[in-house]
Amino acid sequence: MGVVGGSIAGCAVAVAGVRAGAEVTVYERSDGELRDRGLGIVIPPPLHEQTVAAGYLDAAMPTAPVATRVWLTRAPGERSAREIARRPSPVTPCNWGLLWQSLRASSTGARYHRGRPVTSVERTPAGGALVRTADGEETYGIVVGADGHGSLTRRVLAPDLRPSPATYAVWRGTLPVSASAEHRRPLRLLREAWVTIGFPGGHGIFYLIPRGGGAGPDARLLAYAIYATPPGRPPVEVGYVRQLADEHFPQEWAEIVARGEQTAMTCHPVTDLHAPSAAEPPFVLAGDAAGVTRPHTASGAVKALQDALCLEEALRTSASPADALRRYAPERTPEGARLVELGRRLGRAQVEQPPDWTAMDQGSVDAWCRATLAGTSSYLYADTD
Repeated sequence: MGVVGGSIAGCAVAVAGVRAGAEVTVYERSDGELRDRGLGIVIPPPLHEQTVAAGYLDAAMPTAPVATRVWLTRAPGERSAREIARRPSPVTPCNWGLLWQSLRASSTGARYHRGRPVTSVERTPAGGALVRTADGEETYGIVVGADGHGSLTRRVLAPDLRPSPATYAVWRGTLPVSASAEHRRPLRLLREAWVTIGFPGGHGIFYLIPRGGGAGPDARLLAYAIYATPPGRPPVEVGYVRQLADEHFPQEWAEIVARGEQTAMTCHPVTDLHAPSAAEPPFVLAGDAAGVTRPHTASGAVKALQDALCLEEALRTSASPADALRRYAPERTPEGARLVELGRRLGRAQVEQPPDWTAMDQGSVDAWCRATLAGTSSYLYADTD
């Protein structure tokens, strides 16, 4: 089995392949230290428990679990925060770099080529798959495309597929908790919950993630994501999001955003796409290669881990690799489509056509969640499922 891409999805499917008895080779184009990427992600607590029990993740990998989501807005005519709702929403926030590091350690049975980008992927006349790099080429019984948004492997299965852009962008930032030590109320709240701040034309999400190399709540990073329509095409100067936060956020939260470049800050457009099939022997797609969802679903790492678990089970219980992929496709393809539609729905409700957050209270937030998720589900809205 050849795996194109060696980040979260690539390492996860490498673990799946090794556990199912395959000989696995991973091609990662970057020659940098992926573990140094420190942005925040979240996964459902049951999935974290499942992947630890299955041997994908180390039980000692630091996480920052919380069980509640708190909704805030800026009090009209003031700069203080007004809490409008609290809802059960158990999540397990992780550090991207630490999650990758744990998966990479669990995939040590695979050959991992760092700094070796794949230049092309194609079918062979004998029914296998050819992976070509600048150093040569190899033929495999299965090739997994885990190569993200611009997947070369996906182009073999869906050559005309293009991403659909949203009208808005997302800014992500992190900073050490110690950099905002004077903001005691926000930090106290974040130690027990993750926070959504609504404002006209968008919202911001704040949560704590492990930093690595230390223990205790003060050894964490404060992570945030802010969704809004920028004045031009992304990337947009970080000064814009600071100005936006200063105009719409409660003062203490705006001051946190003003310091968000200390560890990392990125701005990127929001897009989505979904491959018509997640597998067609000898090719299989995993993670963002199979489908890119809007970040509101918090499903990037979730989908990659679920894809890997599904692939392992299919490989273990099928008579041939081709049979395994024919079992994988009907399970994972519809889930990818569902998540794309869910992301679009959440984007409309929270950014493109948001409510007047200043007029909301517990009852109206509960009703808004039910209306937004009607007919589908999300682990971020646990009691609405």
